[in-house]
Amino acid sequence: MTTPKLDRRLFLAGLSASGIALASPTVASTKPLVQVLKDPECGCCGAWIDIMQREGFEMEVQNASWETLSQYKSTMGVPEDMASCHTGMFEGYVIEGHVPPTDIRRLLAKRPDAVGLTVPGMPHGSPGMGPESEREAYSVFLIRKDGATEVFNHYEAA
Repeated sequence: MTTPKLDRRLFLAGLSASGIALASPTVASTKPLVQVLKDPECGCCGAWIDIMQREGFEMEVQNASWETLSQYKSTMGVPEDMASCHTGMFEGYVIEGHVPPTDIRRLLAKRPDAVGLTVPGMPHGSPGMGPESEREAYSVFLIRKDGATEVFNHYEAA
């Protein structure tokens, strides 16, 4: 059996190609990707997406009819009473509604066995829903795989 030889030219060519591939933005993104399905008429969804982008998330957005969006929420395990205006997917978790970026990062750090997070409805002062200085109290809920929910974080009124 012969052992393969790696000559200097082949090594340098491979190293050079690796450097080009690693530097190319189309190969890999360092930003976490959130895939969002939303109603095209919803302005607050766009505001949440802008906030998420400023917080370092890469957002991939697809518009859908309300009927398609509702079916998607149901398929993904979002209970009807926990629904909001847009649905995102982030590393296998559902992100429903105006969930703050800090809670999404905390979810990823903890990695619970769950469907994901939701901020039901559209509470004033949640990300994308008006100034935080005028925030109404709201909770971020963790959706368990059996459909049960529990408070993941709570924000007092400002």
